[in-house]
Amino acid sequence: MADKEATVFILDLGSSMGQAHNGREESDLDWSMRFVWDKITDAVASNRKTLNVGIIGLKTDETNNKLDSTEGYENISVLQELQPMTMTDLRQLQASIVPSQTRFGDAISSIVIAVDMIETKTKKLKYIRKIYLVTDGQGSMDVDDIDDIGKKMNASGIELTVLGVDFDDPEYGFKEEDKPPHKKQNERALRKLAEACDNGRFGTMADAIDRLDTPTVKTPKPYKTYDGKLTLGDPNTFPAAMNIDVERYFKTHQARPLGASTVVTKQDQPGSQTTETVDGNDTMDGVEFTGVKQARTYKVNDPDAPGGKRDVEFESLAKGFEYGRTAVHITESEHNITKLETQKCFTILGFIPWDRYEAFLNMGEVCVTHAKKFDEASEVALSALIWALHEVQSYAVARLVLKEGKEPLLVLLIPHIEPGFECLYDVPLPFAEDVRSYQFPPLDRVITVSGQTLSKHRFIPSDDLNDAMSAYVDAMDLSNYGIDEDGAPAEYMPIDDTYNPSIHRINHAVRNRAVHPEDPVPEIPPQLLRFAEPPHELVERVQSKIDTLIGAAEIKKVPPKAKGKRRRDAVKPISGLDVDALLGNTRQGQISPENAVPDFKHALETADSEEALENASKQMGAIIRSLITDSFGDSKYNRAIECCGVMREELINMDEPNLFNTFVTDLKKQLLSGTLGGDRRDFWFKLRWAQLGLIDSSQSESSDVTTDAANEFYKAK
Repeated sequence: MADKEATVFILDLGSSMGQAHNGREESDLDWSMRFVWDKITDAVASNRKTLNVGIIGLKTDETNNKLDSTEGYENISVLQELQPMTMTDLRQLQASIVPSQTRFGDAISSIVIAVDMIETKTKKLKYIRKIYLVTDGQGSMDVDDIDDIGKKMNASGIELTVLGVDFDDPEYGFKEEDKPPHKKQNERALRKLAEACDNGRFGTMADAIDRLDTPTVKTPKPYKTYDGKLTLGDPNTFPAAMNIDVERYFKTHQARPLGASTVVTKQDQPGSQTTETVDGNDTMDGVEFTGVKQARTYKVNDPDAPGGKRDVEFESLAKGFEYGRTAVHITESEHNITKLETQKCFTILGFIPWDRYEAFLNMGEVCVTHAKKFDEASEVALSALIWALHEVQSYAVARLVLKEGKEPLLVLLIPHIEPGFECLYDVPLPFAEDVRSYQFPPLDRVITVSGQTLSKHRFIPSDDLNDAMSAYVDAMDLSNYGIDEDGAPAEYMPIDDTYNPSIHRINHAVRNRAVHPEDPVPEIPPQLLRFAEPPHELVERVQSKIDTLIGAAEIKKVPPKAKGKRRRDAVKPISGLDVDALLGNTRQGQISPENAVPDFKHALETADSEEALENASKQMGAIIRSLITDSFGDSKYNRAIECCGVMREELINMDEPNLFNTFVTDLKKQLLSGTLGGDRRDFWFKLRWAQLGLIDSSQSESSDVTTDAANEFYKAK
């Protein structure tokens, strides 16, 4: 179960926070709220009932707190009591975070109110208690009771973090010039208070905001996946069989990006307070969307029912398994036979030497198994097993059923020993049906069809290429390219500094959109792109080796695809003779109405310029219009449709979609306007049915017509 938390943010809303300082374009308040919104949106995203957030406004125009009748607690308002944070609270809080018209309000007094809020909420229960004070250090403060307040927070286990706008921070390397004397005095007092706390931190807001781009990796608490016996042999049959009480937890767990839900715009309904999401378990209070509930109906053909179909209940359906194109029905009683009846167990099946195991067989996440807590006999027995596996350099293969009725797993048990800790790590193994064997040709030789082995071939790298590649790989070594704090060479990409861009980018975008729903999605934080490409300095340094590798590999730039050339090569006679010249065909590029399709294809094949392609398209377009105009009824429609289809396909192959799009657009206008021999709308419907409209960008890369525009074209206007 997650730890309970109580966090109070004290926000300085004084009039000075509405101004911009030190060259910033946004006000000090908006700039500081970047950090606060990041923390609050994390609380909203967690959706935890045990995470309570309270907001206190410092230097507000009004006074609203439990101690408002006491001197020194003026201009302090509780904007939100300690409670779980929701999107509704976030929206309401945004409206309250505005600069006030006063500079009066004691930051020390606001901390006292925050301590009282936490103690009232948490009492003596086990909580993580935090206070964040965000201020610019302006105004007056009563510093007489700082030591007593620090002792009180230590007794309550409260962690205090003071973040000041333009506060001096030697570790971060920032110092504000020409600082007012009263601000210097307030900084010293707040630093003294933070140092008086056992868990106190003092820093400048610039440092905190710079750290926002670095993702916060949250380590989830491990949860128990198995609690029971680890056996070797059957204890019920053999009393001497190994039988150890163990507990199994996750060691590694795959992190996944946030999932999206299907929603629609919420419609105001009288008496409606909450809206169910897709799964119907959560609520979406205060947001402008409502969840979508999916309903499914089942129909069967029934000639006697209205419409020829009738509804059937889900309970009346039977399971059918597809076998080829036939549905094979299996009754529920027969289907139960296919289920494997399993009992909860964790039993060792055998052992395998370390050097006989292939690491690629690992199938999933790692779990850790140790002896049951406070059970000395199990600890001794498991320790003996771990040491035995380690001494004989072997792994154990075990069958694991997490609970009754679950599918069995095969896991590999790996012994782990370190001072004060011994355990068994396990990874899932594949069953025989999960293993697929593929054969690939060898990389260092070529075997011909006749069985001859070639050691030199264009598919085999030469010695020069091997040497060039080896030199390039050595030169691009990143293991010592980085620099540590002392200036010594270090690893360039430590695993702790690399982040999954897809997960953290989505989290970053969602948090910003939650706070600023009308703003565009912000740019990708530089920290996520830090290792997206190799260092420029390193690439420049090894450019000579890259050039050598390019020369040895004979890498050549692929020329751009020539426009107006076929995607498929034309069939050429083996003899190489010009058949058209031998047959006396002198009508190059001419298309006759009697032989339109072959002539059009031949004209495109022999076209040597864009003008020739354009001329052939115009001739074919004229023939199509003539067929439509001269058609008695629909007698010539099929020939016209065939010519349209051939023209469309061939121009797609020639990467000239615009020629056909121009033709078919003009043809549509003439058909609907009646200029092709009267009312020819029936031909337009045939053209639509054959899907011979505009060529969009999904059909040809050279087309500038979108899919939506192509679909819109089919509508008769």
